[in-house]
Amino acid sequence: MIKLNRFDGNPIISPREGINWEAKGTFNPAAVYEDGSVHIIYRAVSADNISRMGYARSTDGFYITERLHQPIYIPRENFEQKIKEDGGAGCEDPRITKIDDRFYMCYTAYDGESARVALTSISISDFLTKNWNWSKPILITEPKVFDKDSTIFPEKINGKYAILHRPQNSIWLDFVDNLEFSESVWLKGKVLLNPRPDKWDNSRVGISSPPIRSSQGWLILYHGITEPGHLYKASVMLLDINDPFKIKAIYNEPLFDPVASYEKEGPTNNVIFPCGAITIEDELFVYYGAADKVVGVATCNIEELVSDLIKEGSL
Repeated sequence: MIKLNRFDGNPIISPREGINWEAKGTFNPAAVYEDGSVHIIYRAVSADNISRMGYARSTDGFYITERLHQPIYIPRENFEQKIKEDGGAGCEDPRITKIDDRFYMCYTAYDGESARVALTSISISDFLTKNWNWSKPILITEPKVFDKDSTIFPEKINGKYAILHRPQNSIWLDFVDNLEFSESVWLKGKVLLNPRPDKWDNSRVGISSPPIRSSQGWLILYHGITEPGHLYKASVMLLDINDPFKIKAIYNEPLFDPVASYEKEGPTNNVIFPCGAITIEDELFVYYGAADKVVGVATCNIEELVSDLIKEGSL
């Protein structure tokens, strides 16, 4: 089966000395390709365990050519503020989808006890000029349900927006008429993928990056946890273009697992955690957090991956 090729220059983003807001880690990055550059929005954890988001840019997908010294997104609402002095909180694990002239960002809003999915957006013009005029974030998942790992499909399906999320340990898919949520409208839907007891993803599965349209269907990267060992790995599945509840193919082995030292050793050992994936021509670039500390990138030819997935993946 196809494997992702790690960039020899990994990690491409690491905590910088003397910058407190990213002192404990820079990881789990979203990525978008726009205006000839890859824009990377990474989660950064400060010395006092607050998660914010930083910005870096690459013109070739590998080497960082620009990185800002201040966060571009910070906790603003009560649902992402610390409720325990010695705990963590903030804005975690972004995924960004381009829809029309805006970038929509789903992220985990965490207050130290409750993890729910929040949604915000920004115009592409503001984003490119670094006018960080993000819309007021809104919660889109149910109260009292531990829910993370959410992203929006980049186009409507049968007239509706399709959104993936992870309540508890499974990947769910829901369809909504619009992206306006309220106190009585939450993501629900149905299970798309449960952990598979006899496979590598036997403990938990969660979406990685926004779906990518390919010649054969929606290419979906997801992460899974292998027990025993609590190893975070990543793989792919292919969904039907018009009915994404239909899984056309799925690998029975991980596409990517922690083997490099920066993936095996960190605040959380043995973690591969992609949140961003983009294509440049026929090349798939996957941006991932490693060991809850740094950012890496790995690549492969997308059509070769899709062809192999159809050939080798199960139904």
